[in-house]
Amino acid sequence: MIPELRRRAYLSAMQVANWLPRMALPFAAASRPELLAPLEPALEVPEVEAVAPVATAVAPAAAVERPLERPQVEVPRPSAAPRVSAKPQAPVEAEPAPTPAKPAPQPPPRFVLQLLRAGQCVLLVELPTGEPFTSRDPAYLLLKDLLRAAGLPDSPQLIGEPVRWPLLVRGNLDQGPQAAMEYVQGFISARLEEESACACLWLVGLPAVRFAGEADAEAYNRELQIDGLGSAWALPGLELLMDEPIRKGELWQAMRRVMRRWQQPQVESTNE
Repeated sequence: MIPELRRRAYLSAMQVANWLPRMALPFAAASRPELLAPLEPALEVPEVEAVAPVATAVAPAAAVERPLERPQVEVPRPSAAPRVSAKPQAPVEAEPAPTPAKPAPQPPPRFVLQLLRAGQCVLLVELPTGEPFTSRDPAYLLLKDLLRAAGLPDSPQLIGEPVRWPLLVRGNLDQGPQAAMEYVQGFISARLEEESACACLWLVGLPAVRFAGEADAEAYNRELQIDGLGSAWALPGLELLMDEPIRKGELWQAMRRVMRRWQQPQVESTNE
């Protein structure tokens, strides 16, 4: 006889869940009484349940004969106008004000000026060639003619060395127009303090008029009042007078009006 444990293993392998022996088996467990009860007869399925699927199958056919009316739903179409967002826009931050750009440094002007003394007048003359005058220089001969026409000595005396600008070839020193003007005016003021009284300061040439008289070419043949330097007279440059002789007539007419400044002291001295 097969032991109980091995018998159950065999039955499980054969997928037998319930079994009843025909005779009492030795060493077998007692049978459960519910397994020996007779089985109940199978219930008959009512016909209504069988007809129900047919009714449901006919329903679609009836629906085909009379289709139900579907409600019309209007679908909104996209319009050409742009959609406005309802979300509040973030406040736009104000752009910071641009910082003013620093002006570019101006290139230093280039000129050479010579200070001379002729009687009661001091002359600041532009050196056309950049070198001191010589006795046969045409510009110097023209200057002597102007001095004789003005009633002044035609052999002017040099005062100091020529003023050459820019002062330095290299370096970070500011040598722009403003610096040149301050230097020229300071140079003249210092020399006038060393000299005797000056009746009129001649500014001969555009660099002299610009950097000593703070004027431009429109001031030619006019009298100027310069702070710290007194009365001045603006003249065209010597080379300009040689290139454009027509300017000599205007210069002579202006000289006749200005001559009283350096001739009046001489008249008073002769009367004494």
